[in-house]
Amino acid sequence: MSVVPANEAGWDDLQAVFGRGGAAKCQCQRIKLGDHDWYRMRVEERAHRLRDETDCGHPEADRSSGMVAYLDGEPVGWVAVEPRANYRRLRGSSVPWAGRTEDPYDLDVWAIVCFAIRPGYRGQGLTRPLAMAAVEYARAQGAKAIEGYPMVHRQGQIVSWGEMNVGSRGTFAAAGLREVSHPTARRVVMRLDLA
Repeated sequence: MSVVPANEAGWDDLQAVFGRGGAAKCQCQRIKLGDHDWYRMRVEERAHRLRDETDCGHPEADRSSGMVAYLDGEPVGWVAVEPRANYRRLRGSSVPWAGRTEDPYDLDVWAIVCFAIRPGYRGQGLTRPLAMAAVEYARAQGAKAIEGYPMVHRQGQIVSWGEMNVGSRGTFAAAGLREVSHPTARRVVMRLDLA
């Protein structure tokens, strides 16, 4: 498996990962825009925003808003990773901030907020190498820290794929992040200081 910044991937490859389900509808914009603006925006507009943010097909770009994974040449996964301050929905949520004194506008702290695995490739542990690649990408871009906000579920509980797009504890732990707070029954904050 190889993971590349999305600007080094083709737009059609990213859309193949998103398929026709929830990821295709979201276009990784809900956390960027916040619920109010996201609900009001057509899917085509969301896709246009994502295409601009990723710079897909432009390997000369110096930054992208995520990474695309390939398995034997097939596009199979996506991870959204960029400065935490770029995510409007995070700034308005209690999850990242409960019990912490973090600056929501600190551009040196990055966040991994979303994973998408192409149908037919799910359940194969692909989010772990995506998370590891995202950490290294953030480090290379000068991030001082990186965070994730995974879903916590009880043993035996069935959780839909749509809920797990934020990742699991195990995914983030495999990438070196450690739990720093448990703001709700279903979410934890995990973090790795890079500097």
